[in-house]
Amino acid sequence: MLWFRSTAVQLSRYSPYLLGRQLCAASTNIPVLTLFTKKPCPLCDEAKEVLEPYKNRLILQEVDITLPDNVALYDKYKYDIPVFHLNGQFLMKHRVDIQKFENQLAKLELQNDDC
Repeated sequence: MLWFRSTAVQLSRYSPYLLGRQLCAASTNIPVLTLFTKKPCPLCDEAKEVLEPYKNRLILQEVDITLPDNVALYDKYKYDIPVFHLNGQFLMKHRVDIQKFENQLAKLELQNDDC
């Protein structure tokens, strides 16, 4: 019961639209870009603006490292946000390296086309 409650609380933090996109992504292999953030984070806001043109090519999942469930993430990233993982793999931190991001996204899209 505790696991279910914890999961339900975590799921309730997301909008139904985002959950639907995540479920869809699981079946269509849309890349997931995870942004580890906290409030306030001007660099995170800047990064989201830079990534706005890519919103139709990926799912942007934000993880607030200051939440009680994310103590390990806070300890790991408290001085480095924003931190980005693409499909669960570290990609970049501090600022968006657009060339690196585009290269990795293109690789994933090519792999997904082969499926």
